Amino acid sequence: MSTARNDASALPDRPLGIAAPVIASASAAACSDPWPQRIVCLTEESTEALYALGQQHRIVGISGFTVRPAQARREKPKVSAFTSAKIDEIVALEPDLVIGFSDMQAEIAAALIRAGVEVWVSNHRSVAGILAYLRRLGAWVGQSEAAAAWVQQLQARLAAIAARTAAWPWRPRVYFEEWDEPMISGIHWVSELIAIAGGEDIFPERARAKLARDRIIADPAEVVRRAPEVIIGSWCGKKFRPERVAARPGWEAIPAVRAGHVYEIKSSWILQPGPAALTDGLDALVAILERVVRSRDQTNVSRR
Repeated sequence: MSTARNDASALPDRPLGIAAPVIASASAAACSDPWPQRIVCLTEESTEALYALGQQHRIVGISGFTVRPAQARREKPKVSAFTSAKIDEIVALEPDLVIGFSDMQAEIAAALIRAGVEVWVSNHRSVAGILAYLRRLGAWVGQSEAAAAWVQQLQARLAAIAARTAAWPWRPRVYFEEWDEPMISGIHWVSELIAIAGGEDIFPERARAKLARDRIIADPAEVVRRAPEVIIGSWCGKKFRPERVAARPGWEAIPAVRAGHVYEIKSSWILQPGPAALTDGLDALVAILERVVRSRDQTNVSRR
């Protein structure tokens, strides 16, 4: 039976002036800022959020696809794409945290973990998930209270917009296209933002799928059958071409094509699961749908 006691008398004798000051010094340094000091962001949303929280000084590397904020692109090294990364360069930066997103970056994460790097990969796909992500990211850098306040502001903004659009006389049916070859419909948070913005996603059952391959529309005629009144494209990484969409066989019968309601939203606004989608992305959706609603109201007035 052990007789060791949980007090100072159980410690071995040693001169007080040797090890203790070293331990105290290291502890004091860690306590002054115990959060990650050298963060690599593999996607744009973590970069934008850290800048918004005033924590950009911690970032030592970003994705080459980052455009928000513009300052980040000017001052931070680009070390990754979305599905590939410069592993050696990332390791050379000596990060104490790498932040990624989704199964699409699983191989990057695995390579970094094997190199001894700490990695956090989120996999949020909904508006609620984005808000929870911002809270968790804030906690990673010691900004829990600031992140919580920010999330509350975003929630209030979402609620105010939903209340305003709920008063519209009708809700346009929306086809959101994330990619063209193959055709891929909108992801979950986009579908939810369409609803908040006053529209109705024509593929809500696909939006709930976690993987892009489960949102592929194999038969373009299915879009024709669902008769969207608005088509919104956001082809990640390339320019949306509304004339090509309108020229697809049989699509001239779609109400949105007949009325000329085919629009683009920048992918950096709507396809990154972070603050941009809840602000600029949502605002762009509202502006488009409000224009469509008003145009039909004006048409109805002119017919009277």
